[in-house]
Amino acid sequence: MTMSFLGKMFGTSGKKDETPSPQQAIQKLRETEDMLVKKSDYLEKKITQEINIARKNGTKNKRVAIQALKRKKRYEKQLQQIDGTLSTIEFQREALENASTNTEVLKIMGYAAKALKNAHQDMDVDKVHDLMDDVAEQQEIANEISDAISNPIGFGTDVDEDELMAELEELEQEELDEQLLRVEPAVGEDLPSVPTAEPVALKPSRAEVEDDDMKDLAAWAS
Repeated sequence: MTMSFLGKMFGTSGKKDETPSPQQAIQKLRETEDMLVKKSDYLEKKITQEINIARKNGTKNKRVAIQALKRKKRYEKQLQQIDGTLSTIEFQREALENASTNTEVLKIMGYAAKALKNAHQDMDVDKVHDLMDDVAEQQEIANEISDAISNPIGFGTDVDEDELMAELEELEQEELDEQLLRVEPAVGEDLPSVPTAEPVALKPSRAEVEDDDMKDLAAWAS
């Protein structure tokens, strides 16, 4: 009975249909799950009703109470079967969803692989290596040109370094002399004053006078 019901749900009884897509099968399984859940809720309500009938007639009418309990047993059995069917359908639906996801992923990966292949179809590995070698060579030439341009031409190449150092030492010595001249006396230091009076002429000594006389006599004798 269950197989016949599922066959009607999926349209497999009586004639051969086209193979459904994973999305179509997943949709059918979800519809079946919804239907079985509603059926399960209905059976749970019926079981509750039969239990209430059995309790109500337990002491008044045992026959009615026994019939209610029998119906409850049948409903519980159906409910158990539906729970098992729901578990099977849920497992199958999850498997289909995973398979559908994997299929879509593989399709996208294949599409990307084709796009990558199409992007590389005009590229040759050897040509790429040659191009990179050319780029490196041109970069090296550009660096050499930059170095050549940055070096000064005709300036500083004919200057004597020793002559420059000697001139620099002279300038440093002049600066040092100027600094020494600008040095002021220390505070509290007494320096001799500059004399303002005219110097007094000293009287020549007797030896000096006699020496001058001898020089005059020698000059007259000659």
